[in-house]
Amino acid sequence: MKLLLSAIFIIALAGCTGPATEYDVVILNGRVLDPETNFDAVRNVGITGGRITAITDEDITGKRSVDAGGHVVTAGFIDSHTHSLDLFSVKLLMRDGVTTGMDLEVGAWPVGLWYDEKKDNWPINYGTTVSQEIVRMSVHDAGDGIDFSRPIDATGLSAARAASLKDGVEGWSAAISDRAQLNEITRRLDQGLREGALGLGSTIGYMRKGVTTYEMFEAQRAAARYGRLTAAHLRFHPMNKTPTESPIGFAEAFTNAVTLKAPLLICHNNDYGWWEIEEKLALAREQRLNMWGEYYPYTAGAGPLGSEFLRPEMWEDTLGYKYEETLFDPVQNKFLNRDEYFEAVATDPGRTIIAHIPPRKPWLRKWLKVPHMVVAGDTMWSTDKDGNSLSWEDPYEDYVGHPRTAGTRGRVLRLAREENISLMFTLSQLSYWHAKHLGDAGIEAMKIRGRMQEGMVADIVVFDPDRVTDNADFGPGANGRPTTGIPYVLVNGRFVVDNSKVKKVMAGQAIRYPPEKTGRFIPVTEEQYPLTNK
Repeated sequence: MKLLLSAIFIIALAGCTGPATEYDVVILNGRVLDPETNFDAVRNVGITGGRITAITDEDITGKRSVDAGGHVVTAGFIDSHTHSLDLFSVKLLMRDGVTTGMDLEVGAWPVGLWYDEKKDNWPINYGTTVSQEIVRMSVHDAGDGIDFSRPIDATGLSAARAASLKDGVEGWSAAISDRAQLNEITRRLDQGLREGALGLGSTIGYMRKGVTTYEMFEAQRAAARYGRLTAAHLRFHPMNKTPTESPIGFAEAFTNAVTLKAPLLICHNNDYGWWEIEEKLALAREQRLNMWGEYYPYTAGAGPLGSEFLRPEMWEDTLGYKYEETLFDPVQNKFLNRDEYFEAVATDPGRTIIAHIPPRKPWLRKWLKVPHMVVAGDTMWSTDKDGNSLSWEDPYEDYVGHPRTAGTRGRVLRLAREENISLMFTLSQLSYWHAKHLGDAGIEAMKIRGRMQEGMVADIVVFDPDRVTDNADFGPGANGRPTTGIPYVLVNGRFVVDNSKVKKVMAGQAIRYPPEKTGRFIPVTEEQYPLTNK
C-alpha cells in the first residue's frame, strides 16, 4: 500500500509543473555563435530585462518572437573608433550591426558634459576618451573664441580647428608647451579621466610639431595613473618612408605604455609597417600586456581637407603621391589636381576628403586574418553635398563621405566569406576582442558584452551569413547605402533594427568608468621638464 501511494504522489508531481517561462523576446532557430567559448549550434535564445537569460534547444515563448532560421545570432558588433556622433550616421551604424560605438581616438572634452548629453538620448551604447587634441586647444587657443562650455567631440572638431587659426597659429597642433602649459594640459586630462573617460584619446599624428615626446609621455601617464588605455593615431600616420615610417611613431607610444604598464590601442594600423606593429603587439600580449590594434576594410582613408599630411610638401614630396590620382572629393565626385586642392582648402579646409593610398590594396585581405586586430570603422559624422548635417529622416542617398561609415561590417563579413575565413574568427574581430581588451582594462560594461552567453547583456545582431554585404561605394548617391542581410539588431534587449527597418529607440547605455571625486594629477617639476617662457 505504501509503494502504491508513493507512485500516485510521483505521478501527481509530474502533472503539476508550473507555467512555462515567458521571455520578453525570443529568437528562435538561429545558429548561435559565441567567440569566447567557440559555441556554435542551433539554439533558441530568451531575453528578459535586457539580458540573455536562456540559450536552449528547448521550446520557449516570449512576448515578441523572431524566427532566425538560416541566420547567425551573435553578440552585437563593437566599434571602438567611430566619429559617427549624430543620429543619421548612427542610423548607418545600426544597419551595419553596431550596438556599441565609442570614439577612443579623438575623444571629447569636457567629458562629464559629453556623457550628460548622451544619457537616455542615444540609440546605441556610447563612450569616449578624454581628447588630448581638444584639451591642448583649450590651453593653446583659449583666446580664439572657441566655446568650451559645451562638449566638443569629432563632430565639432573641424570648426574648432578653423577657429584656432584666428590668431594665425594653430596652437593645438604647432605650439610647444612650456612647463606651466604642460601642467595645465595634464590637469585637464586628469579632470576628464576623473569624470569617467575611458582613457586618453591621442591624435598626435595631427600634432607632431607641437607635442614634445615628454608631453606625450605625460599625457599617457595621466591615463596610466587610473590604469586606463591610450588610443593613439600615431605620430607618423600615414607615413611610409624612413625616418617617418609608422613603426617609429608606434615605438614612442609603445615605450611609454610598457614603461607605465598601461593598456595601448593602435588606431587604424593600416600603414606601411603595420605587420611589424602587429608582431610587436602580439609579443607584448605574450608577456600579458594589454595591447592591440585595429583596421578598417578599405584602401582609402579620409580626413579634413586641410590636414597637414595632405599638403604638397608631405603628400607629394615625402609620400610621393599625385593629387589627381589619389585625392578624391566626394562633393565634386572627382579627383583633385594640385590647383583644385589649393582652391578647396582655401574655401573649406574642414571638409572631409577621401585619400586613396596605393600601398594598402594588397594588405587589405591580410588584415582579415590577424588575431586581435579588431575591426573599427573610423566612421564619420554625416553631411550632405553642401556640408550640412543630415537629420534622422533624411534619405541614405543624401550622405556624402567615406563609404566606411555605412559599410564597414558588411564589407568585412563579405570579404571574409570570399576568403573562406572562419566566421568565428571574424566575429572575434567584430565584437569579442574589443570586449575582452576593454574589459581587461577594467571597463565593467565591456565584461558583459561581446559574448553570446547566458547572463550577458542582450546586445545582439542577427544576420544572414551567406548574403550579408556592404552596398556603400565612392560614387554619388552611394556613399551611404546601408548594409543588407542584417534584419535584426538589439541593444540592451530592445530592437533598434527590426526586419531591416531602423527604429528611433533610445536604448543605448554609457560605457564609462565610475566618476571619482578626487583627481590624481601630479605636476611635473623643473627637473623633469625645464621648458619655460622666460
